[in-house]
Amino acid sequence: MNTTTEETIHVLNNLIEVCCDGADGFGHAAEEVELPELQAVFRRLSEQCRDFAAALRTSVNQLGEKAEDSGSIAAKAHRGWMKLREVVTTKDNHAILAECERGEDHAVAAYRDALSATLDPTAAALVQRQYAEVQQSHDKVRDLRDSEVYQNV
Repeated sequence: MNTTTEETIHVLNNLIEVCCDGADGFGHAAEEVELPELQAVFRRLSEQCRDFAAALRTSVNQLGEKAEDSGSIAAKAHRGWMKLREVVTTKDNHAILAECERGEDHAVAAYRDALSATLDPTAAALVQRQYAEVQQSHDKVRDLRDSEVYQNV
């Protein structure tokens, strides 16, 4: 296996973990908010993360390796902090949005790092497409967090 393929597999497996973390985090957020419009946003973003992870797994498998199938240990700690915060803030929508935006900061950074790696051309195109959507998701969550509608609800 050449160096580019090895690096591609490593990078894609890292992104799979990031996507699994996002799917879990957004799924948890959807369960914790009470407003149907936020539940719908979080469920859609959770599904997007699952779809991204599936596409990345397919890419790793096509390169002849076994793909990651779960999230990272660091994200479990992040979700634990989110759970603690929800208890303290009694399901404060703004606090949950802020925590989701923090998680999306991590996803955007992971995709940026991936784009700076030496990747197989097909994988690089996949990562580029997903990065654009991850950035849009981040911005949507940030804008919801900053909107007056969710400041004191």
